[in-house]
Amino acid sequence: MNDITILIVDDESRMRKLIKDFLIQKGYHILEAADGEEALKVFEEHQNEIKLILLDVMMPKLDGWSVLRQIRQTSKVPIIMLTARGEEQDELFGFELGVDEYISKPFSPKILVARVEAVLKRTLGDKTTVKDYGGITIDPEGRTVKVDGKQVDMSLREYELLKYLVDNENIALSRDKILNNVWNYDYYGDSRTIDSHIKKIRHKLGKKGKYIETMRGVGYKFEIK
Repeated sequence: MNDITILIVDDESRMRKLIKDFLIQKGYHILEAADGEEALKVFEEHQNEIKLILLDVMMPKLDGWSVLRQIRQTSKVPIIMLTARGEEQDELFGFELGVDEYISKPFSPKILVARVEAVLKRTLGDKTTVKDYGGITIDPEGRTVKVDGKQVDMSLREYELLKYLVDNENIALSRDKILNNVWNYDYYGDSRTIDSHIKKIRHKLGKKGKYIETMRGVGYKFEIK
């Protein structure tokens, strides 16, 4: 893992040190930023190296939301938000902006490391061949999606949700099963998170969005019609 660089953005130096110490033990290379403006500067200088960002919400100069918006204009790098606010609406808002994962403070450093490794595994691991699903082609190595040959921009979470659906083609999947397999940990929100992501994926797939079928009272199923 020593070739993987992670950017930690938090205005609390003690919090940065705590996270840094645990990630360094796992062999990651760490960059730091103490506020939103510094975060954007560091990201611009090291954009090709950074594979994941741990981003605090409440910061001086520029808050986490503003940093997230600006980074998402040019990059799909995975972003885990660190927030003291565990309110569902904040999380839904973040997912709409392109957040890949949430960790609420206070948190166990071991849990944080586990989440980091899970996101990196989904992003960098399991490279297989490109597959076609009725005009939707998915390239796990490049983590890209194309519809009829035209690339579609998707967040990490949208990509993983679509990939999970197509990997289980013709199988009705409950919302609980989707949360457990795609979100990769016990999620304490409700099904609106999944529904919101499905709506965005369908929109991005255009006419192919009809392949994602709503199973009333159950969840969703990917079926080529």
